[in-house]
Amino acid sequence: MPDDKAARMKHIEERLNQLEGSPLYDYRRENGYHAVIGDGSLDAKVMFVGEAPGENEAKQGRPFVGAAGRILGELLEGIGLKREDVYITNVVKDRPPGNRDPRPEEIALYTPLLVEQIELIRPVVIGALGRFSMDFLLDLFDAPERGGKISDLHGKALTGTASYGPVTIVPLYHPAAAFYRRELREEMTRDFETIHRAIG
Repeated sequence: MPDDKAARMKHIEERLNQLEGSPLYDYRRENGYHAVIGDGSLDAKVMFVGEAPGENEAKQGRPFVGAAGRILGELLEGIGLKREDVYITNVVKDRPPGNRDPRPEEIALYTPLLVEQIELIRPVVIGALGRFSMDFLLDLFDAPERGGKISDLHGKALTGTASYGPVTIVPLYHPAAAFYRRELREEMTRDFETIHRAIG
């Protein structure tokens, strides 16, 4: 395994691109989609993890582009951060057909890649973008709150245990939720303040 972070992330991306065992691999090839490894700073203190790429993300090979990405960018600016200051990725790194929820066997295939990304970047704070990501991360890091509802846990600084030490997990509503429930935008802004405080 290469020593420097960029080379190590490239190695993870190469394995993702060749993940022929994924049920989503053929769908990717048939539609001319890209796998989406993630982007941002490999030295980021803050990492954001969503569920899976949508159509725009799969076409461009980047996470959180389009309207949801714009909202995420605005929320970051509100706490003095830019996209290039953080690292953004997803639990599942290929688009599921029709944006359906990823299936357990798909999650199992992509989990080792995400775990390697986390151990490479070693974030102090991980923002879980949406219920699916929250459930996954709280379970992965053995947080006492696992199994809880995002409506109860959003915006709270929860502690999990990573291989490199404690990590703060902040459940967040998915930015796309602001399209359907405008009143959530103010809550999202307050929730991002939790990330700002957790960075220290």
